[in-house]
Amino acid sequence: MKLSGWGRTPVHATRLIHPEGEADIRAALADGPLIARGNGRAYGDSAVGQQTLDMRRLDHVLAFDPATGQLVAEAGLLLADIIACFLPQGWFPAVTPGTRFVTLGGMIAADVHGKNHHRDGGMRHVTDWIDLMDQDGTIRRCSRQENPELFEWTIGGMGLTGVILRAAIRLRPVETGWIRQTTRPAANLEAALAALEADSHATYSVAWIDCLATGDAMGRSLVMTGEHAALSELAGKPTLPPARRKRAVPVDLPGFALNRFSVRAFNALYWAAGQRQQGSRLVDWDSYFYPLDAILGWNRIYGRKGFLQFQCVLPDASAHAGMAALLRAISASGQGSFLAVLKRMGAAGGGLSFPMPGHTLALDFPATARAQALFDRLEAITLDHGGRFYLAKDARLSAGTFRAADPRAADFARFRAGAGLTAQFASAQSARLEL
Repeated sequence: MKLSGWGRTPVHATRLIHPEGEADIRAALADGPLIARGNGRAYGDSAVGQQTLDMRRLDHVLAFDPATGQLVAEAGLLLADIIACFLPQGWFPAVTPGTRFVTLGGMIAADVHGKNHHRDGGMRHVTDWIDLMDQDGTIRRCSRQENPELFEWTIGGMGLTGVILRAAIRLRPVETGWIRQTTRPAANLEAALAALEADSHATYSVAWIDCLATGDAMGRSLVMTGEHAALSELAGKPTLPPARRKRAVPVDLPGFALNRFSVRAFNALYWAAGQRQQGSRLVDWDSYFYPLDAILGWNRIYGRKGFLQFQCVLPDASAHAGMAALLRAISASGQGSFLAVLKRMGAAGGGLSFPMPGHTLALDFPATARAQALFDRLEAITLDHGGRFYLAKDARLSAGTFRAADPRAADFARFRAGAGLTAQFASAQSARLEL
């Protein structure tokens, strides 16, 4: 069958397998190279291989310790189901990406980060152990004490060290399902970066950035910080917010629907709305962490050809100059992204983990020839400023560009070869990046 990631491009032929348990995975290993896949929310081709294991049937909660918040679960369990089960009990994921429609195994394989990375790190910092099936079908317990090298390379290793079967992660205690959100408009990029720095004490922080604003307004942003609200702040509200109403994109939009003019209009309206809402207010957890999840199938907005996301992280020393250069290139290209996010990053993770101390910028573009040319320019700017790229969002990097940005790639390839993993665990992305 044909299969792609969430960006709907590129599309590859694969044999899709739905294992019910460990025996099915061992049988697939005997048939050749494979890659595990969660809910298909990686944007590019990191979860598509010659054989692709759809892990969603392995989705059980196995244990929970209310004294420590440790959750043990199978890799196919959705983050949405973790929240549905444990938020009513006063627990919330300690790390969450921008969608709850991801699996536990996918979160670990990508070492996902959230709006609290500047303070709390990514999945590596909240994962206690992983059970991994290797190329021989042997299950290895991996932790900081047991098989530590395999543990480090697995978190952020994009499924290329084995099949994650189950894991133990830590949740955080919360009193309510509400977030105290504070919105602050920032007139330009310099003000946005300064606001993120000033708000580094906040548990959560993120900025929506207008990538088409120019001149003195280049990089104007809405900086939004958040804290889990206490019971004493609710003033009569229920402890858990009512469920948000979901909408769906029923058809693929035509390619011309997203253009410089429509994106500019959207950004102007969003900026104006943010100015009206500046200050603090209570918002529900779903709206704060997962705004796009309210639109089911939102990837159809970009049409049948799909979309590409560019996400880089730039170190602190070059973040201001690098971000300015990226925004100038985007504006000059005549292309815009209404899904543009700027965040501050904290300590680097191990293995191939994406984050480093600095700032990350993420933007979506329709998959066109013009976008491909723009990405060439954005990648060159990233390299010039010492940045690197997020494999969970990648659909087009070359091996040379990836290795120039991240010297750890060569170490990872050597580890895979030395451990005998290369021939058994492979994706379209790993072949493209020569991992």
